[in-house]
Amino acid sequence: MFYFVKTPFWLKYFYRECIWSMPTTEKKIFLTFDDGPHPIATPFVLDELKKYNAHATFFCIGKNVEQYFDLFKRIIDEGHSVGNHTQHHLNGWKNDDKKYLDDIFEAKKNIDSNLFRPPYGRIKKFQLSQLSLPKYQMKTIMWSVLSGDFDQTISKEQCCKNVMQKSTSGDIIVFHDSEKAFENMRYTLPKVLQHFSEKGYQFEKIII
Repeated sequence: MFYFVKTPFWLKYFYRECIWSMPTTEKKIFLTFDDGPHPIATPFVLDELKKYNAHATFFCIGKNVEQYFDLFKRIIDEGHSVGNHTQHHLNGWKNDDKKYLDDIFEAKKNIDSNLFRPPYGRIKKFQLSQLSLPKYQMKTIMWSVLSGDFDQTISKEQCCKNVMQKSTSGDIIVFHDSEKAFENMRYTLPKVLQHFSEKGYQFEKIII
């Protein structure tokens, strides 16, 4: 499985309509969690964040919000921000434009947010252009560091190194509150929170 842990400049340039990092002069990191809510992973994440008074952004799948609405409400009640991750976790490259955009709009019915993240980071230029229209009014949030927690071919230690060695102020970091990623994420997240807290960083949610 190939992916960039640290997003290269040329990819940011090609998708320059997207937000890849958060400009800041302070020591702030922006943790994000994709694919939830999940009945085991999401409560774990929320409990760990609370230990450090940390805030994060959760890009939720619409059908999971419907199934675990109490967890979705807890995310918001505890001061985190949420974003749209489509209704059914669709790949924008593999679906026609209407189906993909309709799926985003369906998720929007339960996820009141102007933030959007495409599953797998895959979205066509036309799809991306539509999200700024009045029907959607959404900002597409990508990332600057990909933890790789979803990658079951790497060790939990490598997942942790991916984040600790590549992250700095303003970075948007991707984790997943999902069953597939849980083992790597469960090991890595507490260590990341402790490591960067000890270095004086704050963990902030994305607000645009």
